Amino acid sequence: MGLDERELMSETHATFKSGILFRNWMKAVDGKEHLYFHPFEHQRLGKSLDISTLWFLKKRYDQERYDQGVCLSTHLMESGLSPKGQASRPYTGVVPYGYHMDATLLARFLRRKAVAAGVIHTEATVTNVSVSDGRITAVHAGDQSWVGDVFIDCTGFKGLLLGALKQDNWNSFEDALPCNKAVAMQCDFAPGSTPRSYTTATALSNGWAWQIDLVNRRGTGYVYDGNRLSREQAETELREFLVVEQAKLTEQPLKVNKVLHLDMKVGCAKEFWIGNCIAIGLAGGFIEPLESTGLHLINLGAGLLATHLSSPNPPQVVKDSYNRLMQGFYQDLKQFIVLHYCLSDRDDTEFWREAACKVRFCPQLEQLLSVWKHKICEYHDLAGTYSTTFTDENYRYILYGMQHYPQLLRSFDNAESEDVFAELGELIKRTCSVSLSHKDVLGMLAK
Repeated sequence: MGLDERELMSETHATFKSGILFRNWMKAVDGKEHLYFHPFEHQRLGKSLDISTLWFLKKRYDQERYDQGVCLSTHLMESGLSPKGQASRPYTGVVPYGYHMDATLLARFLRRKAVAAGVIHTEATVTNVSVSDGRITAVHAGDQSWVGDVFIDCTGFKGLLLGALKQDNWNSFEDALPCNKAVAMQCDFAPGSTPRSYTTATALSNGWAWQIDLVNRRGTGYVYDGNRLSREQAETELREFLVVEQAKLTEQPLKVNKVLHLDMKVGCAKEFWIGNCIAIGLAGGFIEPLESTGLHLINLGAGLLATHLSSPNPPQVVKDSYNRLMQGFYQDLKQFIVLHYCLSDRDDTEFWREAACKVRFCPQLEQLLSVWKHKICEYHDLAGTYSTTFTDENYRYILYGMQHYPQLLRSFDNAESEDVFAELGELIKRTCSVSLSHKDVLGMLAK
């Protein structure tokens, strides 16, 4: 898009994101909390057998987590290092990475860039939508009106534009993913703490809490099942959790600057493109933010629209193609998020006792989980689906982080195996030696 990375990060108070650290998604063992990390990279080492297969055959799970044994990002994260090296160019690093950003500031930044590029931006509240012959003819805001050939519905959960063309157009996922509410809090950093280069997702009684560091504050929140907890109960549980987390770092009391309660509409549209209206973002669908996919789904929708919108009024077959692909993206993502829950052995609340049963709403996943007890999860298992977002590499981090291990009985070359893990060890050393600390790289961006 021609955006300068340093400016992008500075304008949005951004930090780097090397992945997600999951905490307490399974029972503690011998008083030690359950942890695993889901990064953006996976080292494809090995010749006759890949590194994941060798990791199991060597029984390395007796000495390390799966993510510690197959990637570089975990070791950067554990050492307080960033994904950037001294010689890294914009948008590249020693490992792939993402960002933590202030969403409000990001919207303002992109709006300013878009207007400078020639987009006409008008701020108004939609009051009415005119429809004729299954197409939108105009959008009204008080005494103002706009006509057009094509309309993009970005009105969030309200879906004001697409809803004007068709009612009963929603496919709910709440049977499989019951977390339908969230309470978000913005907190000050504990004195002396440094922004972390990863997201933390900690399982609580009826959902999970996020902790995301920006350069100026920590964003936290609790995604929960609103049928089991009231708003007040959820906020109390989150505050209690954050007080305990703060006490690990300092004796200073927790300072909360802002609290926001959110209702979440979990699912997606049955049709994203109707007539001359296309829903993108929350107007088209939403899945809880466990894997931070909201912006990616917007990007997928916009990218597909760029290839499908070949004229002001494409034939229905083109719209059907768009709808089929977008439905596929959301269904595949639903399956991946359910995977995080259904492998849990927690039984301390009814929410977690029922979590394992949610796999029945994803028949393909249920079948694959049975297969993956006997073999490594591989590319071909997911080929032919819509998994543009999460591949076999991502599935492996969740499966093996949640200890869904395959039983592998086969011979292997021990010398080759030793070479593979020695090579990874050298890669880890070299990468850590050239990586800048997260604190230092953020300081450089601020200059």
